[in-house]
Amino acid sequence: MKILLLGKNGQVGWELQRSLAPLGEVLALDARSIDYSGDLTDLNGLVSTVQRYKPNVIVNAAAYTAVDKAESEPLLAMRVNAEAVAVLAKQACLLGSLLVHYSTDYVFPGTGEKPWTESDTTAPLNLYGLSKHQGETAIQESGCQHLIFRTSWVYSARGSNFARTMLRLAIERDSLKVIDDQFGAPTSAELLADVSAHAIWAFQRQPGLGGLYHLAAGGEASWNSYARFVLNQAEAKGMALKVSAKDIEAVPTSAYLTAAKRPANSRLNTEKLRMAFSLYLPDWQSGVTRMLTEVLENYKC
Repeated sequence: MKILLLGKNGQVGWELQRSLAPLGEVLALDARSIDYSGDLTDLNGLVSTVQRYKPNVIVNAAAYTAVDKAESEPLLAMRVNAEAVAVLAKQACLLGSLLVHYSTDYVFPGTGEKPWTESDTTAPLNLYGLSKHQGETAIQESGCQHLIFRTSWVYSARGSNFARTMLRLAIERDSLKVIDDQFGAPTSAELLADVSAHAIWAFQRQPGLGGLYHLAAGGEASWNSYARFVLNQAEAKGMALKVSAKDIEAVPTSAYLTAAKRPANSRLNTEKLRMAFSLYLPDWQSGVTRMLTEVLENYKC
């Protein structure tokens, strides 16, 4: 099996290079790749790449993810998250390839407290969410074989993330305020990559499994409780902090002005995915603990 992976150096793309390797030959690209184009702003280049490589599976882990910046760069966000995805979907349809794509809870209005299901009505709050929704729609309308995974609050031990930021601020500052009225499930790139590989393998044997799924770690947290968990772990490891977990101040979303409106409810119902692929999705704490073990052992802010 030949697999084309786009966005190889992103959080999810990096983990996918590992998880996809046992499934077949993987051509992993990013925007700077030379022999083949992995730049989602270069639509003609994407067409050429797919037509030359002729993959059995296209995994698109590339995206425009600067939520606030998207408000001032709508054309670029739409090019990467919608137009390029439509191109990939068309090429997948022509080749009879499976397209695997990642989307977001930002396609929903973020209201209420009930976890969103795949059939709930979408209503993006911001340009980023709108661009990702249009990408989803392009795939579904193309008629190509596909697996779309909506997820939320993605992190990895590699690069910057919320946990690292909280650790740095707790060391540098005398006080810390974190939002307590937005809820979701911190989800590791590692989990996303492993579930993706499992789903691709299962799809090859049962194509009827294709479709749209919600994929996130179990349980829920606010950004505030997430931050407290991180600092508790750091304190247990003996890290010297100016701000302890118990001293983090809880504040509402309104305390911080951002260009893009954020959803209060990022909870995702993952029952459809768990039932279809016979999966157990661990609670978010286990993934964060694993990530923090690596981060705290090699800590550099």
